Amino acid sequence: MNPTDTRSTDQPASPARTPAAPAVSIAAPVITKLQKLKKWSIPAVVVIIVVVAGIVAWMLLRPKGPGAGFVSGNGRIEATEIDVATKLPGRVQDIMVNEGDFVHAGEPLAQMQLDVLDAQRDEARARYREAINGVASARAQVAVRQSDKAALQAVVGQRESELDAARRRLARSDTLSREGAASIQELDDDRARARSAQAALTAAQAQVSAGQAAIEAAQAQVVGAGSSVAAAEATVARIEADITDSQLKSPRDGRVQYRIAEPGEVLGSGGRVLNLVDLGDVYMTFFLPETVVGRVPLGSEVRITLDAAPQYVIPATVSYVASTAQFTPKSVETESERQKLMFRVKARISRELLEKHLTVVKTGLPGVAWLKLDQRVQWPASLSVKVPE
Repeated sequence: MNPTDTRSTDQPASPARTPAAPAVSIAAPVITKLQKLKKWSIPAVVVIIVVVAGIVAWMLLRPKGPGAGFVSGNGRIEATEIDVATKLPGRVQDIMVNEGDFVHAGEPLAQMQLDVLDAQRDEARARYREAINGVASARAQVAVRQSDKAALQAVVGQRESELDAARRRLARSDTLSREGAASIQELDDDRARARSAQAALTAAQAQVSAGQAAIEAAQAQVVGAGSSVAAAEATVARIEADITDSQLKSPRDGRVQYRIAEPGEVLGSGGRVLNLVDLGDVYMTFFLPETVVGRVPLGSEVRITLDAAPQYVIPATVSYVASTAQFTPKSVETESERQKLMFRVKARISRELLEKHLTVVKTGLPGVAWLKLDQRVQWPASLSVKVPE
């Protein structure tokens, strides 16, 4: 015993040490549970690791597409769009179709207001009638001038006869005067009469020339009046053409996609009224890398699958390959692919196939276009043509 220890061996234990027994009793179950949890957690972690490894291996090793000799590109179904617009400014009077309606080539779609054009046509027709009357008046003037010329020519004949008579009398007077049978005064009078007849004839001939000029002027007026008739007729035809164009007709078969304007709206020249989609000209645009696009000739077979209808495989042909490279569109998912330069390719679906399924053709649907680069390989069963019946 330590001599410095003043505690008596007979004293009971300190109350501060009494809680040791309960602490040991509480910790024992906890340790047991932890041991059991540790026993089961290790196999569970191993199972999870094995499952994750299997999923990763399956994703890496699973077949992607039909294999070698084929290439694909993402794209969307598109169609040729047509804007039906007014040629002349005016107010929309009526629109006869709604969005989604199928229309045929030549079918009336909308009507522009015609009040101003009708008034212009009436004015042009009045000018046309006026021009026709002008032609008739000019022709009458030609007839008058021709009559005047005929009268003047008769006067010329009369003056020629008078001149001939005066010359004959002058000749007789001259002979008689030399023989002394006629006076000098009578000879001078006959000479004056001959000169007067000559002057009258010259004046009559000048009047005939003036009459001919008047005829030619009247004929020129006829030509001018005829030109006025042609111009008035052309004006009427132009206005009638504008009236015809004011009824907007479908340029081809298609479907109404948008009503851009509504009745009562005032549009300028070239104002759009409707937007049509030509469902006979449907294609998918996608992009291929430069290492592949050089092996894709025009007319190559393409098989299209759509996300909305994966059970169908639509046949198409390559109708366009871009001559210059461009960046890939934003629809490409990975960043590395977005950084590449790609070539735009267009795969067109045959019009005959589209005409059989016009009611189910939809634009804007995303999908995948598959091309066969190696002509020696066959299309796999998954890409065999399957179209709606």
